[in-house]
Amino acid sequence: MRAPGNLRQNRLIEPALAVWLRLRLNEVGPLVALLCLSILGYGFFYLAHEVGEGSTAALDRRILLALRNPADLADPIGPPWLEESMRDITGLGSVFTVLFLTCAVASYLCVSGRRRIGLYVLVAVGSGELVSTVLKFFYHRPRPDLVPHGMEVFTASFPSGHATMSAIAYLTLATLIARVERNRRAKALVLALGVSVTLLVGLSRIYLGVHWPSDVLAGWCIGAAWASLCWFVALQLQRHGEVEAPDPPPPA
Repeated sequence: MRAPGNLRQNRLIEPALAVWLRLRLNEVGPLVALLCLSILGYGFFYLAHEVGEGSTAALDRRILLALRNPADLADPIGPPWLEESMRDITGLGSVFTVLFLTCAVASYLCVSGRRRIGLYVLVAVGSGELVSTVLKFFYHRPRPDLVPHGMEVFTASFPSGHATMSAIAYLTLATLIARVERNRRAKALVLALGVSVTLLVGLSRIYLGVHWPSDVLAGWCIGAAWASLCWFVALQLQRHGEVEAPDPPPPA
């Protein structure tokens, strides 16, 4: 006769096992996506709590001042071309650039016969923009007033919208391209480019003095978490044939 403790244990294990098999979590991709989502999501809310407590203020100020000429806080360190390059780089994370790139990629996918994945890209990035906007309104952190801004700003500071949207857009597009690309070197190159652009955009916001470093770190966390969620959803849709077909098996 089965012990009552074993019955209770089975009642807990069986539903979890059903979800596990339903989502096919015995494969590496979904597990990695969920792990990234959990860690990065926790990192964002932990950082938001620390910012609210004022625990990051000293480090934020120290980093911003380290990137400025002590004799003239309006002058970022480095040659003039570096400041101009940072303005160009930060434009890669602007709303217009991200939406234009997303619409261009989605249009290409639709024209090439992949309408479902094209629509998925639009929904993934568009919903991410909505999340970023809601978070800015919720936290409503003022912009840095420690140093002069290197360009005009119009919204709240936390989290960095440029860091968030660049992470969502470039990481989502990179992972989707890597899924359909068969060459391993090409996969690695695409993923490296997505990560590089995301990091450069965030660093440019700190360099130009328009965001506290904690704003950018939070933007990276929530943006990468959203990209991980989109990756997980794309894997599930792919297995059910709702988006592009799974990768073909490697040649013998």
